[in-house]
Amino acid sequence: MIRPWEAPPTGPAAVQAERFAALVPVIATERLRLRAPRIDDFPIYARFLIDADPAAADDEAREEAWLDFCQIVASWPLRGFGSWTADDKQGHAVGAVVLNHEFGDPEVELGWAVAEGVEGQGIAIEATRAARAHLFGAMGFATLVSYIDPVNTRSIAVAERLGAVRDAKAEAVLNDEILVYRHSPETVR
Repeated sequence: MIRPWEAPPTGPAAVQAERFAALVPVIATERLRLRAPRIDDFPIYARFLIDADPAAADDEAREEAWLDFCQIVASWPLRGFGSWTADDKQGHAVGAVVLNHEFGDPEVELGWAVAEGVEGQGIAIEATRAARAHLFGAMGFATLVSYIDPVNTRSIAVAERLGAVRDAKAEAVLNDEILVYRHSPETVR
């Protein structure tokens, strides 16, 4: 069920939203097109942001996910970098590359999510590789980290396939039960 605040804009507001979205770099891969996030992409991001099934999430969890989604999207005008939604060749949103510097995090985080039903097709790896190459190349990032819950074995596998390595010093700084995988320009392949 779409809540009223999750509905895409219409009329002049939709035109203005498209103008802004056109400022976000578009990145093409063999199977994907990374573009600016839109409101109707929220379910993909909710899947990344809510630990449980987003459709079954309570109102508080969904509200928190909505606020996080808005923060993630707001990174573009505030920081000059942000997240992308990954579309397949037919124009269907199939995933996201999440780039953000959340409150309390010591470093910029690189994350990924895939839409329900397209897991295991390499979408997260393909999209994240392309975004990461852009971030290290055109954007000049020297390093990025992925904060991963130790029970999230799928994300750990993606991080390792991307060539990211565990960073024990960064984990000690967090003083938390989160794994930190470090990406560097040398891991771009």
